[in-house]
Amino acid sequence: MNTADAKRILETALICSPQPLQLRDMRVLFDDGVGPDTLKVLLQELQQDWAQRGVELVSVATGWRFQSRPEMREYLDRLHPEKPPRYTRATLETLAIIAYRQPVTRGDMEDIRGVTVNSLLLKQLEDRGWIEVIGHRATIGRPALFATTQHFLDDLGLESLDQLPLLDTPAQQAGVMEALNTGDELFFLTGTPSWP
Repeated sequence: MNTADAKRILETALICSPQPLQLRDMRVLFDDGVGPDTLKVLLQELQQDWAQRGVELVSVATGWRFQSRPEMREYLDRLHPEKPPRYTRATLETLAIIAYRQPVTRGDMEDIRGVTVNSLLLKQLEDRGWIEVIGHRATIGRPALFATTQHFLDDLGLESLDQLPLLDTPAQQAGVMEALNTGDELFFLTGTPSWP
């Protein structure tokens, strides 16, 4: 199979996939006849091919996907004028604490925030798929340890937590999350699909 055909097959699979595709899934397309290094080269070529278009090929935590470019949001919002959910400052602060300090217990979050963390707030973040219980601290009461999920990274368009901005205080961390809630990257936090 020549490179042009392989790129065409790969492009079609990525466009048609509702979820990001991992390299191992892409290799199945070619009956493992294309190695991971070749796939990476093809993906880089596809990124370049799509560089001047309204959508881009990106790598996120769970694989590769096409998504709309942030500058296209203004136009795409016209197709779906309903407003996405807004998150309270308390929700965003809690999410920032979990993202930057994970794994953390509810008590850790309360110590950092200085107020009680509502269990419904944690439930909202769990239902959204952004946080999960990854274990329990070996202490009295065995409190749950919370961490962010791969879905959280995907929604932010990140490959790993290392790509989060470096911040010194929880207030700065919450400020980043709040800016994401109101800024250009809103579609990442709301889950409103930017590319069908």
